[in-house]
Amino acid sequence: MTHPIASLQRELVKEFERDPRGARVARILGEYAERHDDWRRYAMFDAACYTRNLVERNEHYEMLVLCWNAGQKSPIHNHAGQNCWMGVLEGEIEETLFTPSVENGEGPLIEGKSRVYTLGRVGFINDDVALHRVRPAAGGRGISLHLYSKPIDECLVYDETTGRVVSSRLVYHSIDGATTRAVGTVERSQPLRSP
Repeated sequence: MTHPIASLQRELVKEFERDPRGARVARILGEYAERHDDWRRYAMFDAACYTRNLVERNEHYEMLVLCWNAGQKSPIHNHAGQNCWMGVLEGEIEETLFTPSVENGEGPLIEGKSRVYTLGRVGFINDDVALHRVRPAAGGRGISLHLYSKPIDECLVYDETTGRVVSSRLVYHSIDGATTRAVGTVERSQPLRSP
């Protein structure tokens, strides 16, 4: 029996081979997010920080399940020249866009619009669109599926107040459902939906 997430991975490879820009990726991810929950084997939470849990990494893309406890958020960051899609698997996820100050990038970032994504909704961003910050909405907990059109090992992180930029090496908290390092107390995901 083929698991839906394995079928998703094969379908994404075909899509990127057909169109390296991934024109149909949002639809593919949205359909998967609305209908399946076999992603749970990859979902682990940590009390200390949101977690990045690797599902698949290949020449075409990197797919991760990110788990967010209430109050956790990503830093404001770019995407190292790659396209990024984010689908909601559980809960609600808020994205806030930012742009650097026009004064040579120095000074406070300019906050743009915020959006809240619900189950099965998919957002898209790349460096031409904006920088962004991601977090669970309304003080809740959430789980999101992230797909980068090529794997990203480092990104730039921006200080909202000063505009200062630092390079950040990205880590995986788990790979294929196995914990890679202990940040705090990593725990398996429990369903947020009512039975």
